[in-house]
Amino acid sequence: MKVAKDLVAASATPMVLGILADGESYGYAILRRINELSGGELDWTEGLLYPLLHRLERLGHVESSWQTVTGERKRKYYRITDRGLAELAEQRRQWDTVVDALKEIWHDRVPQTVNPLESPA
Repeated sequence: MKVAKDLVAASATPMVLGILADGESYGYAILRRINELSGGELDWTEGLLYPLLHRLERLGHVESSWQTVTGERKRKYYRITDRGLAELAEQRRQWDTVVDALKEIWHDRVPQTVNPLESPA
């Protein structure tokens, strides 16, 4: 299943802020975590993640610093700020509203499958 681009775009900010709320991380680890959390359904690219991280940094929602781990190359680590935590809370409030509305709309509805070979009665 491929998740629609507009749904990926809409959910990207709260996903990244939520991951960073658990602790600082670097780009590749964030990509792996997104993939893991979605059971492989969301396979983000660096081209999606890094512009988002840079925008979140400009907005003051995340901060970054270069760190070197012994025996490894330098990595840019991102951490959520107080402003980012407030934004995450607002994003969660909005997503809860959307999810609750969808649950109400979809409540007890079983999708009807249509056989394209059958003519409507």
